Amino acid sequence: MAYLSVAIITYNEASNIERCIRSVATIADEVLVVDSNSTDNTTAIATALGAKVIVQPFLGYIEQKNFALQQASHPFVLSLDADEALDETLLQSIAAAKQLGFTADAYTMNRSNYFCGSFIKHGTWYPDRKLRLVRKEKAAWGGINPHDKLALTSAGKQQHLQGNILHYTYHTIEELVAQTNKFTTIQAKAMYAQGKRSSVFKMVMNPLVAFISGYIIKRGFLDGINGFIIARSVAYSTLLKYAKLYHLQQAGK
Repeated sequence: MAYLSVAIITYNEASNIERCIRSVATIADEVLVVDSNSTDNTTAIATALGAKVIVQPFLGYIEQKNFALQQASHPFVLSLDADEALDETLLQSIAAAKQLGFTADAYTMNRSNYFCGSFIKHGTWYPDRKLRLVRKEKAAWGGINPHDKLALTSAGKQQHLQGNILHYTYHTIEELVAQTNKFTTIQAKAMYAQGKRSSVFKMVMNPLVAFISGYIIKRGFLDGINGFIIARSVAYSTLLKYAKLYHLQQAGK
């Protein structure tokens, strides 16, 4: 049987961290919380639940998660956000893989996102497959902030696990709007720094494609009114991202 670390980055996650830690209690040999100087009780709750807490000023989502990955004590690491938890099926899948000694280098799993009273089962938000359990020496976080992505850095065997990460994303529309505004600003700045550019064509077409993909092709309509709201919000966030990038371009001339 192999040993497993669970790595979680936090900032003011007192309302979430207990649920996250308790969901992995039966499979984690170490729970590592990397906290960005929370001003609430996040670290006290984590410590009381037996987690190892490291305080690290925020480096950026990608950089912070790579720091947490490297600080983990064991060769296999499950990376979670504080507002995530494992359902029973995924918990059993990971326990079985652990019992066999983790025969793969990386494990993917589906994520089910919560929105205004229910978990979404279709559209852009599901199955939302994520690579989250890895042999740490063969993986690293990348992507474009704030949308980080864990990936293998060298060839390795991958396996998909049954079950879901339960992502307690948005309890209200206000939370969705605020997060969309925050994240699109971070995205636009990251894209600009990478030399990516916007245009009127992208501002018109990319949101349209995002809506059609999420609501029709990926059957977001099966989630009812919430499916429609999500599809529209994904389209709107796409517009905001490219609009903010366009204004950064203009300011940089």
